[in-house]
Amino acid sequence: VGEFQTLLLRLDDELVEAYLARRALDYLVGFTLSPVLWRKLPGSRSAGRVQSVALRLICERESEREKFIIEEYWSVDGLFKDDKHPAFAAKLVAYNGEKLEKLSIKDEKQAHQITDALKQESYSLTSTEEKTTSRNPAPPFITSTLQQEAARKLYFSATRTMRTAQNLYEGVSLGGETVGLITYMRTDGVSLAGEAISQARSHIEGNYGSNYLPSSPRIYKSKAKNAQEAHEAIRPTDIARTPESMKSYLNEDQYKLYELVWKRTVACQMASAKFDQVIFDIESSNRQHQFRASGSVLKFDGFLRVYQEGQDDKAKDGEKEVRLPALVKGTSLTLEDLNSDQHFTQPPPRYSEASLVKKMEELGIGRPSTYASILQVLQAREYVRLDKRRFFPEERGRIVTAFLEIYFNKYVEYSFTAELEERLDNISSGEIKYKDVLRDFWTKFEAAIEETKDLKVSDVLDKLNEELKAHLFPQTDPDKDPRQCPQCSEGQLHLKLSRFGAFIGCNAYPECKYTKQLTSTGDADAEGGDQSTLNEPRILGNDPETGFEISIRKGPYGFYIQLGEAQGKVKPKRAPLLKSMTAETATLEEAQAVLSLPRALGTHPETGQEIQAGVGRYGPYVKIGSTFKSIKTGADVLTITLDEALTIIAESGPQNKEIGIHPEDGKPVLLASGRYGPYIKHDKTNAPIPKGVEPETITLEKAVELIAERKAKAPKKPKKKS
Repeated sequence: VGEFQTLLLRLDDELVEAYLARRALDYLVGFTLSPVLWRKLPGSRSAGRVQSVALRLICERESEREKFIIEEYWSVDGLFKDDKHPAFAAKLVAYNGEKLEKLSIKDEKQAHQITDALKQESYSLTSTEEKTTSRNPAPPFITSTLQQEAARKLYFSATRTMRTAQNLYEGVSLGGETVGLITYMRTDGVSLAGEAISQARSHIEGNYGSNYLPSSPRIYKSKAKNAQEAHEAIRPTDIARTPESMKSYLNEDQYKLYELVWKRTVACQMASAKFDQVIFDIESSNRQHQFRASGSVLKFDGFLRVYQEGQDDKAKDGEKEVRLPALVKGTSLTLEDLNSDQHFTQPPPRYSEASLVKKMEELGIGRPSTYASILQVLQAREYVRLDKRRFFPEERGRIVTAFLEIYFNKYVEYSFTAELEERLDNISSGEIKYKDVLRDFWTKFEAAIEETKDLKVSDVLDKLNEELKAHLFPQTDPDKDPRQCPQCSEGQLHLKLSRFGAFIGCNAYPECKYTKQLTSTGDADAEGGDQSTLNEPRILGNDPETGFEISIRKGPYGFYIQLGEAQGKVKPKRAPLLKSMTAETATLEEAQAVLSLPRALGTHPETGQEIQAGVGRYGPYVKIGSTFKSIKTGADVLTITLDEALTIIAESGPQNKEIGIHPEDGKPVLLASGRYGPYIKHDKTNAPIPKGVEPETITLEKAVELIAERKAKAPKKPKKKS
């Protein structure tokens, strides 16, 4: 039979108990709270210990955006030079002896008053500061930072990132052997094994030179107080396996993520990047006005040669290289020009996957290894949607969040969830017993559940109406009750529930059957730029020609400009807001220009056909004859010139040529060019040109004959059965 030796491995009881406690708490909350939602809030799906807190973050950010008041402000920049050097820009930072804050200059009038005063002064350089700054590399990846960086740089969802990382961890076939390419991807430890550091330092010195290698290895420690650090950071199992050498063995996603991990690991052991920074202070002769200019130039790229962190929204200061001339203190400067620019404060951006994961990690909510599944569940439950890489709360999600804040506020508080997470970590360190944590939580949670036992749905709706009134019934007219029923004028609008979800209805039902579906939060534009909070018409002024009011409004397909109001059955003129414009900042002049489209640019030098520029259902275009060509990049429909339009037409290929007007219906007959060659086009009929016939020789009579032949051959539509 042989001899067998049994090796007994002692499990870490505390870690097992922490896992059991975390799983038990998730079950207790999910399986106990979700049925309460089903009974008291029809149409809701589920609740969770961490899931509901993440949802609250998204909903609260949307509320912040809705309450945000946009403010106008101006900045003033000067262009200075001496007798020997090129001009450079500087920002006005003090005026009349007072430091300027962001919103100090309120409007155009004030900005012009300031610029007029500044032009009367002479200026000199009163202070120069030169220093060398360093930027250190980021630590190697942990689960949360990998998800954030993959979202920023690769546009991967958290789920996609973790799935791809799992594949790399499990391994690929190299020479008939399955080899794991990265270490375990569920970790919050930033330390690296000694062998990994040695491999990285050898690679850096051999491939980039000793000046890219720090004198001693970089050692990283986690800043998170609840970090478990059971595993080292996410890194390649062998630095020698470069991304290029592995490319043929990996699919596209695997290669991109492996390259990200490999570069981050190598970069974290490289020398710091160094920048030469110069700051100039420029003052007026009366010492009352001050400008400041700053320049930053990369002196040594260091780790930036291999890797640079991605950014959520705006680049970090110093990313753009700006050189200032070599000037000495006391140099007299000439004010060449002054520019005053209008700005508007922006609401806080909606969460992306990267910024939401970062926020949850900062608050200590949940474990990084669960973030991907939590974000997926929120979307699957239709509580939120991800649009243009931003989270938009659905109405169902906002109502569920309001319900939980009213009746279970403690259990969706950020501090409570973080403290509970800390207690779970204390179980793993052996400081407390897991049964004590479960007992303490369940005793209070069960009491909170019991309090909702006799709660009526009507009571819930009354509370929700009050909690969400600013969102559901916004005050658009100060002289009108926002909850007055627009149909019967006597009833009041209330939030109502059905098995399909929530809707707005009149409380005078069944006498009044007015209902209104709740609409989702508006989408961002195609580029994710204009995430406007404008919900009511914005009046720009009156059109000088017609006297009608020009306004910007929000419709189901985005923002548009409207001239006047409907007159009976006659609809007002409307035009879509251009991508270069925003709902809050568009001016009366810009709106007039858009409403005046299409505009004539001139005639084609060869054909004599008129060329126009306008905006249609597919965006800006130039039109020649009956042919439309999209304006994609490099030109603005409001300022495009005839030469630019001719270039777009020439680059887009052959144009449709008008042969004449059809004698029966008066519609144009065109000579067109398609993927299969030239053909005759009339209304909805396309007639092929016979082989051997030169398209340019076809007369109107011949074209009409070909169209008639094509129509005769077309299959007849079957008659509808009576």
